[in-house]
Formats: sequence, structure tokens, C-alpha cells
Amino acid sequence: MTETVLTVHQTARPYGFPTPDHFAFVESAMPEPGPGTALVENLYWSVDPYHREMMDGDFALNAPLEGRTLGRVVHSRDPALHEGEIVFHRLGWRTHTVVTPEEARAVPRFDGVPLSAHLSILGGTGLTAYVGLTRIAELREGQDVFVSAAAGGVGTATGRFARLMGAGRLIGSAGGAEKAAYLTEHVGYDEAFDYRLGPAAQLLAEAAPDGIDLYMDNVGGEHLEAAISSLREYGRIVRIGTIAQYNSTGTPYALRNLPDIVEKSLRMEGFLVRNYREVQEELYEFVVPHLQSGRVTLDETVVDGFEGIVTGFLGMLRGENQGKIIVRAAGATV
Repeated sequence: MTETVLTVHQTARPYGFPTPDHFAFVESAMPEPGPGTALVENLYWSVDPYHREMMDGDFALNAPLEGRTLGRVVHSRDPALHEGEIVFHRLGWRTHTVVTPEEARAVPRFDGVPLSAHLSILGGTGLTAYVGLTRIAELREGQDVFVSAAAGGVGTATGRFARLMGAGRLIGSAGGAEKAAYLTEHVGYDEAFDYRLGPAAQLLAEAAPDGIDLYMDNVGGEHLEAAISSLREYGRIVRIGTIAQYNSTGTPYALRNLPDIVEKSLRMEGFLVRNYREVQEELYEFVVPHLQSGRVTLDETVVDGFEGIVTGFLGMLRGENQGKIIVRAAGATV
């Protein structure tokens, strides 16, 4: 094991799209775990859209960034954390960290399922999709679903879960023809369109001429307006994210069809996945057998080496990934 730790700090608040200059790699001495803690060597890191939102004020400057991470306990001074155990924690964007039992939890190992799945379809990404479909939207068999940012981590998980749950037609939007093709050829979407080719309302109307029952909203803005117009009576909107605004420097998009929410008796609800941790075991029971059988495969873009974490994060914001983007430590074999 190395004698130093490499961490990533945010050095300035971005105005618009962040650049590598907003980050710094900082080297420091390897920490020693105190009583009641353990030293973890991190193996996999999650970079997520919400990190961009937190860069505007939630992350402290010149301090290690935080994020979902999987690592191996290499030195423990607490009986609840066993050396060699793989744990999940949120003290990421660093090669090693000291955690308490309250900050880390052991992740279950499932035969035939890669460890990285605990940061994608079995992690917060998959849990977001599962909670959105089952708890917020209460998806019923045969209902037609539209998903924005459908080629991202939450979007691919949503498509796969909705198909398993017996959804009717699945329609997705994505940034580019290659991503749209991936959705229909690999994920299970019936229709997918490249939102860059025209107004979202027109493209959605062409893809779903008979309307939709449910909209899983990862984008907001023009996509949300298009979905409101296409939703049938008593339709539902699940608000997950607002990617369209994360790097914007202008005035937020003003929805022009809000009266439709009243006229069609639509319901719109947002949620924070951290309030649904009790659903985690249910998610495992739902999807792990399908991962093991091969009916569901992982949608992941993997960046090798911790040194690529900033590049991976910025690439994710530019839409360069298909599925969940994950950074893997060089030489990680679990």
C-alpha cells in the first residue's frame, strides 16, 4: 500500500460548465485509524450529476469532495469493520479514507454480479429508478412511460425496471443517435429520439402519438413542458433531476403549459432517494436474480485510474457516458 493519499479538492465555484481548473489533486500523508475507526482503500468511485449542483455552494472549497464509493477495509480498530471487507461509504474522491461504522456499511456479494453494480443498478442510481417507479409513480402494467436522459445511469435503470414491471411502451430521449440506438437495441426502449434534432414537444409527439401515462424527469425545462403536453388524464410526473439547469448561466426555462396540470388532473412529485433506504433490500430481491440470469445486464461506462475522476465527471456532464459512469482504481480486481 502506498504511504500517501491522493484527494480531489474543489478550488473555485464554477459559473456555467466546470473545467479541470476548478479542481486540484492534493497529496497528503496516509492517515492512521483511531479507536472506533478503520482505514479503507477505495476501489470504485461514483461521479453523479448531483455533484455539479453541489459545486455551487454545498461542497466546501479546498477540501476533499464527497461521493459514493466502494472500498476495502485494510486496517480496522473497530470490531464492526472487518479487515478485507468491502464497504460502501460517501467519503469518496480520495484514494484512502478513515471511516466509522456509522459512515460505512458492508455490501453483500452476489454470485456472478460485479462489485461495480453496487454503484450503478444496485446502488443509489438503481434505487432512485426503483423508488420513482414503485413508490412515487406506482407504475401499473401496460402504462406508457417517457424517460428523459434515458441513456444515463438512472435512465437505463428506469428502462430496464419498467420493462420488468410490465410497462407498455417505453420512450426515451438522449443526446445523440448512438445513445438513442443503444436504448432501443440494448436497454429495452421501444422508441428513443435524439433531443438535439428538434423541439422536444415535436419529437415526443412523434415517438408517442397516443400520449403517455408517466414521465420520469431527469432534465426539466423543455422536456418537462413536452411531457406535460403528452401526458394523458391523471398522468404522473416523477421529478428526479434538472440536468438542463446545472450548467446554465441564463434564466431558467419557463414552462408555458402549467394550466395543463390542472386541466388533465396531473400529479407531479419529487423525492430524495436517501429517504428510502429501507427499500434497498427490496431492490436486491427484485433485480439480482435477473442480473444472475442475464436478463438484465449492467449499463456502465468505466474510467480506469483515480487520476481520471475529474475527466470522468466532466465527461458525464457532457453526456459522453452510456449508463452509469464509474471510476475504477488501477489494478482493482474485485
